[in-house]
Amino acid sequence: MSHIALVTLVVRDYDEALSFYTNALGFELVEDTDRGDGSRWVVVRPRGAAVGTGLLLARAKDEDQRASVGAQTGGRVGFFLHTEDFAADHARMLAAGVRFLEEPRHEPYGSVVVFEDLYGNRWDLLQPA
Repeated sequence: MSHIALVTLVVRDYDEALSFYTNALGFELVEDTDRGDGSRWVVVRPRGAAVGTGLLLARAKDEDQRASVGAQTGGRVGFFLHTEDFAADHARMLAAGVRFLEEPRHEPYGSVVVFEDLYGNRWDLLQPA
């Protein structure tokens, strides 16, 4: 096994999630295929990320899945977005309306700040030292 290809992120709505990830976070759309049953196969990934490394945006199908939207990691940071230009990406995301939960920190391991996606899932924006 060489890598994890996709991680599923349960979302309320395909289009609002796609807008957030492509516009606010600057991800690229890899695939958006209608599956013919009312669902879609929607894959996004950070621009420049290795092929096969991405998020599958999966619309919640029932009450149990809807209840997990935004709480898939129990309130912990569950996603880690690495950057090569922390200050520029932080400023761009801030201008796009991304909600940051703290001020940027400069730790021995790198520069980091916690933010939430549009559903409340917590992410680290991190530039490793």
